[in-house]
Amino acid sequence: MSLRFEKREITIQPGKRIYFSSDYHLGVPNALSSREREKAIVNWLESVEVDAQVIFLVGDIFDFWFEYKTVVPKGFVRLLGKLADLSDRGVELIIFTGNHDMWMSGYLTEEIGASIFRNPVSFSFKSELGEKRILVGHGDGLGPGDGTYKFLKKVFENSFFQLIFRLVHPDVGIWIAMEWSKRSRIANVNKGEERFLGEDHEWLFQYCKSVEATQHHDFYIFGHRHLTLDMQVDPQTRYVNLGEWVTQRYYAVFDGGNLDLKEYLPASAR
Repeated sequence: MSLRFEKREITIQPGKRIYFSSDYHLGVPNALSSREREKAIVNWLESVEVDAQVIFLVGDIFDFWFEYKTVVPKGFVRLLGKLADLSDRGVELIIFTGNHDMWMSGYLTEEIGASIFRNPVSFSFKSELGEKRILVGHGDGLGPGDGTYKFLKKVFENSFFQLIFRLVHPDVGIWIAMEWSKRSRIANVNKGEERFLGEDHEWLFQYCKSVEATQHHDFYIFGHRHLTLDMQVDPQTRYVNLGEWVTQRYYAVFDGGNLDLKEYLPASAR
C-alpha cells in the first residue's frame, strides 16, 4: 500500500470557506430522480457561493462518465453550467475521480477550469487560524481487503482497455455502462441500507489509521462509503466521510481551523 501522496498548498483568504461534497451519482436510479437531485445540488452550490473559495467534488459525481474524442455523456447541463459560472467568478474547483467516473480526461478542465485528481492528495491549508493538513480522496481501492475490485480498477485504468472501449460507438458504449449501473449498490438503495461495520471493519477508517501512523493529517476526507461518518482517528485527527446525495445531502465546510459536517436543507425545509 502506497503512502506517498501528491502535496498541494492552499492559502485561505479571510472570510472564505472550503467546501466538500461527494457521490452525487447523477444518472441513477432514473432520469426524474437524477434531475431532482441535480437541481438540489445546484441550489446547494448557490447557497455556498457567497463565501466559497474552493469547492471539492470528491468523486462519483456521475454514475457513469466516459470521454470519447469528441463525445461526452449528454445531460447534467444544470450542474455543469453552475460549475462553469462558479469557476468564472473565481471559485476554484477540485474534482476527484471516483470508481463510477474514473474515465474523466480533459473535458471538465477545458470547459469549467476544474483540476482533476485520481488519487488521494495531501493538502496544506494555511490561514490566519494557522495551518492544517487534510488528506482528500474518493476512497475506492484503499485500505485492506477487496482484492477483486482492486484488480478490476487496474484493468479499467489501463489505457489499452480504454482504447478498446473508445472504439465502441458511444450509443452502444454508454448503453452498456448504464445497464451495468442499474446493478450498482447506489442504484438499489431500497434493497438494503448501508450499515456502519464497526471501527475494526470500516476499511477507510483503518486506512486513515495506517496513514496517520507515519504522517500526520488533521483531517481525512473521503466519499465512496455512502455513509456520513465523523470518527476520531486519534485525539488530534478526524476521519470524515461525506456520504452520498441519493438518500442523504451532507457536505463538509472548513474555515481554516474547524471542519463541520452539515446536512443541506433547502430554505423551505429549515
